[in-house]
This record gives sequence, structure tokens and C-alpha cells, in this order.
Amino acid sequence: MMVWIIPGVLVLVAVIAIFWVVGIYNNLVQLRNRFKNAFAQIDVQLKRRHDLIPNLVETAKGYLKHEKETLENVIQARNQAAGAREAAAAQPENPSKMQELKASEGRLAGALSGFFALSEAYPDLKANQNMMQLTEELTSTENKISFARQAFNDAVMHYNTEREQFPAVVFAGMLNFGPAEHFEIEEEAEKEAPKVSF
Repeated sequence: MMVWIIPGVLVLVAVIAIFWVVGIYNNLVQLRNRFKNAFAQIDVQLKRRHDLIPNLVETAKGYLKHEKETLENVIQARNQAAGAREAAAAQPENPSKMQELKASEGRLAGALSGFFALSEAYPDLKANQNMMQLTEELTSTENKISFARQAFNDAVMHYNTEREQFPAVVFAGMLNFGPAEHFEIEEEAEKEAPKVSF
């Protein structure tokens, strides 16, 4: 009878250890899926923002005929940001994709700031009904991006905290759960939303 107790205890310990690791794995999967879902909300708003910009530039073209370089800069920055958004949406857990998105969105914010600063010098453009409507939509979208970014960063923080705590830290690397990157605007000039008030 004693012969069966030791192997039985070892099997029981092994089963408990397996269920323990499975529980850690499932928790990390749940947290990773939560921040991926939170990024999907950012993605929706960024896509809306990127879709509004060509309309904004098209509306301004007639008024800013001599400012072709500024308009081209905005469209180029928008296209780069849209490409980075698609890459990050495909892999929101990839830190390099998130860093690329942050950098491209920062460049887009800078280009938009220059565009709106320039448009201040054109009263007819400021009074254009279509321009006013587009800037209002863009402002609303910028606010939604801020809220979605906060929810995403909260989910990333929860995931990173969980994967760095014991016992998950022991298994996270082995189970292919790397750290997630926050979506923060790093430069002070980029932290300010483009000024779109007319």
C-alpha cells in the first residue's frame, strides 16, 4: 500500500502544477485579449480621423492654392499614420508596431497643427460651412481617441503588471507573453490635440 502513496502524491502534485500553469496561461490570454480589444477601439477612431483628413485638405485646396507643400505634408503624414495604424491593428501586442504608430501619429499631429495655423490666415476658409463641419468632426474624433487611448493604456498596464508578478513572471516568457507597449504621446508639442477651432 505504501508503494502506491508516493507515486500517487507525485501524480497529484504534477496535476496541480499543470492546472496552476494553465490558470496562469488563461489569465494572461484574457488580459492580452482585453488590451487587444481596447486597441480595436482606438483603431476605429484613428481610421475615422484618417478618413476625415483628405476631405479637410480637399476643402482647403481652393483657398490654399499657394500652400501646396503644407497640404502635401498633411496627406503624406496621414498616409504614413494610416499604414502604421494598419500594422499596429494587426499586432497590437508588438511593441515596435506601437512605437511606429506613436511616431507617425506624432508627425501627423504636427502636420495638422501647421495646417490649422496656416488656415487661420484665410478668413474665407474659416467661414466655409464644410470646413467648419469637418473641423468639428475632427475635434470630436480627437476626444474619442483620447478616451480610447486611456482605456487601452489601462488594459496594457493591467496586463504588464500581471505578467511581471510572481508566479506569472516565471512562465510568461516561456508561454510567449512579452510586454505590451502603451500608446502615449511622448513629445509635449504632440500632446496637444491639433487646434481645429474656427
